[in-house]
Amino acid sequence: MAQRLATEYVKTCLTLSEAEMIQFIKLFDVQDVQLEVQVQVTENGSQEIVLRDDSGEEVSLTFERRQGKYVCEGSCRVSNPKLSNLIRKAVSQFKGDAIVNRIYPAFTMKYVYKRGSVVQISEITSGKHKLVYEYKDTVGQLERLYRQQNVELQISSVYSQIDQLLDERNRSDSASGQRSVDEQLARLAHKLFELEA
Repeated sequence: MAQRLATEYVKTCLTLSEAEMIQFIKLFDVQDVQLEVQVQVTENGSQEIVLRDDSGEEVSLTFERRQGKYVCEGSCRVSNPKLSNLIRKAVSQFKGDAIVNRIYPAFTMKYVYKRGSVVQISEITSGKHKLVYEYKDTVGQLERLYRQQNVELQISSVYSQIDQLLDERNRSDSASGQRSVDEQLARLAHKLFELEA
């Protein structure tokens, strides 16, 4: 297997509550990875978290305080595989969005995360992209198709009711009977308008 040179976190976005921020910091306090975690709090309540491994590699993550949440938007490049894995776990655990490039000597693997899950993997070799994996929301697509078909059945039913009422109106000799049918037709026309919208 090829030796990874670095992992590049591009367009990373994490949004954490105060409780999640504490969990996030604790995530990097593990036995098998020798990390120094330094947290600096700014005047406006934002936090800068500096992760430094035993080789001296340093990653700085800035979390801005916005509407009671901590938001980190940015990028970083990590050479230490264990540190890279911890950042990947954080993106996954805290439902973050990210584009991650895992850089190898002859190629790059590009991972796209949405809400903590990998939705796409591509291999980039000599500037050419090859799709390796793409998440398809099959259940969601089937649900949307079912709802769409259900609406089409309702529309068909309303058209049948309208046809019956028009036939009834044509057969009716009294003005009150025609008014009653017209009122029902108006309600059905409104319902049809809502369904087709």
